[in-house]
Amino acid sequence: MKHIGIWIDKKNAKVVTVTKDGETLETVLSEVEFFNRKGSSRPRLKTGMAQDVVHESMYLEREKQQLKAYFKKLAAITKDADTIAIFGPSSTPEKFRKELQEHYKPIGEKVKIVKKTDSMTDNQVIALVRDYFSHNKIIM
Repeated sequence: MKHIGIWIDKKNAKVVTVTKDGETLETVLSEVEFFNRKGSSRPRLKTGMAQDVVHESMYLEREKQQLKAYFKKLAAITKDADTIAIFGPSSTPEKFRKELQEHYKPIGEKVKIVKKTDSMTDNQVIALVRDYFSHNKIIM
């Protein structure tokens, strides 16, 4: 049996694979660019610049495509898992589950939990995943 726990945010994912032989950790970088609007010291409403809105929508669309590529990498890593647990801050874990359910249905059916958690060290992520699978009697 192969169980995978993923701690994910927009920067990277820590993929913990749990088997009868122990745990392994792999870090996957997202390559998502972070958008900072230039000249934000003045309010947009006073300038009336429609160009800001156009640039913002371009960045959001680019981020959406980069997240899709990131999720595709993670789906490839998790395709052989028997069960999957997803953890992380913000909305990224839920977006990842939604992507799996919509575009990678066989993998999406293996997701057992999506839970919000704070930032963690590598060892804390490994312990979280190991504890989740052992407490829920999922480990061999």
